[in-house]
Parts: sequence; structure tokens; C-alpha cells
Amino acid sequence: MTNLSAANKLRYDLSGKAAIVTGGASGIGLATATMLARNGCTVAINFLAGDARGPEAVANLRQEGLSVIEAPGSVSDPKGGPQMIEDAIRRLGRLDLLVNNAGTPGVTAVVPPNRLDLITDELWDAVIQTNMVGLFRLSKAAAPALKEYNGAIVSVASIAGINSAGSSLAYGATKAGVVSLTMNLARGLGPEVRVNAIAPGAVDSSWQIQWTDQARQGSIDKAALKRRCTPEDLAEVIVFLGFGASMVTGQTLIVDGGLTL
Repeated sequence: MTNLSAANKLRYDLSGKAAIVTGGASGIGLATATMLARNGCTVAINFLAGDARGPEAVANLRQEGLSVIEAPGSVSDPKGGPQMIEDAIRRLGRLDLLVNNAGTPGVTAVVPPNRLDLITDELWDAVIQTNMVGLFRLSKAAAPALKEYNGAIVSVASIAGINSAGSSLAYGATKAGVVSLTMNLARGLGPEVRVNAIAPGAVDSSWQIQWTDQARQGSIDKAALKRRCTPEDLAEVIVFLGFGASMVTGQTLIVDGGLTL
């Protein structure tokens, strides 16, 4: 029931446009960077320094003849994160889209809501700095360039920030923060910059949470479309919000195949 061939068709003429995608070494980030580049956009792909998947992804896309550059750095670094954005913009020459995709669950297995004892200060610090504070810092750093070119920001929230428990109470709280930040950034950066987010449901990707076969099948059975999201499904919506949807701002679009219905 997948629609990957349709999602990968050329839909936008993004020649001359430039984007930064954080967390672009795999999963949703890589799928988004690939779709943008295949539509003609020049893309700076961010990844953690030392993550071999980042340079490999960039090399593979360059072999296709696509215009991509490396932008290593941690989005949670108070100085390094914004510096990465500034360096990437300088190399790109402009910025039309910032995709805030980088994030962390902070855990490898789901923490039930009743296990408050497992919600440590260390977990809070890890998810807040990456998922929420880092997202704000990067958006702030990118704002002047985005305003100059009437660009857009698209962030990756989660159904965990809206009406689902998610991997932990802390993770869900940060994703709810992304939803709030999306609305307030839209207020603060308009009319020049549109700011939106997507809220994925269950996604088949290299996410750190360990899914059992039973849990994976359960998410399929509960979804109205009877399948889990692919990274390409989500990339398609991110590109639409970034370069289409000219009257949409401040919104968080649930993309979960009807899982939360």
C-alpha cells in the first residue's frame, strides 16, 4: 500500500533554492534532503560529527548529480548549533527552508506514563536541549536569512506532543513544546516567514526506540490506512509545507495514517 513512487516524482521546481535539514543522516531527515535535492534544491545536510552515515549520505546523493553539502554539528550545542546554521547559510548563499528534524527520545525503550521514577533529570536535559531549545536556537539563527528570501521553517513534532503517550513523558512534553513554538514563531516571523510542523505517528526508520514485532503490528492494526509511515511519506509533507501551502502557517499537521483516530 506504499506510495513511494508518487512521493518521489518531481513536483516542485526548486532550482536556485537552498535548504538546511537537521538530523539528515538517516530516516525522515535523509528522505527529506533527498526529495528536496531531487527537486533541484541545494541542501545542507546536518548530522552529528563522527556519524559516518552523514558523509556517506552526502556522497551517495552527489553520485546522483545532486547539489548537497555537509553541515556537521550538534543542534543541542548552545554555540555550535547556531554556528552550524550560519556556516551553512554562508556556503549556500541563501536560505529558503529550515527543516528542524533532529531530535532524540533520550531512551531506547518506551517508559510508561506511570513510571515517574524513570524520568530523570538527565533525561529531561537531553530531550529538552535537543528537541526544543536547540530547535529554537537554530530557528533564531536562520531567521534573518529566511526573512530575506520569504522562506519557511518546518519542524518535526510528534503525535506524542498532541494526544499520544510517546516514548516517555519527557519526550512528549518537548514535542508539545515544538507545537507551541511553531505557533509563536509563526506569529513572530510573519509575514515574511511561514512556520509549520508535522506530527508523525509510528514510523519505520532507524529511530532509537526498540519496537517489538507485536508493538509494530499493533500500530498497523490501529491505523485507518493499515500501515506505518515511511520516511518518504513524511518528507513529502515537509516539502509541501516548505514550498507549497502558501497560506498555511502556525499549524502542526498530523501525519500518522489515522493511527490516532
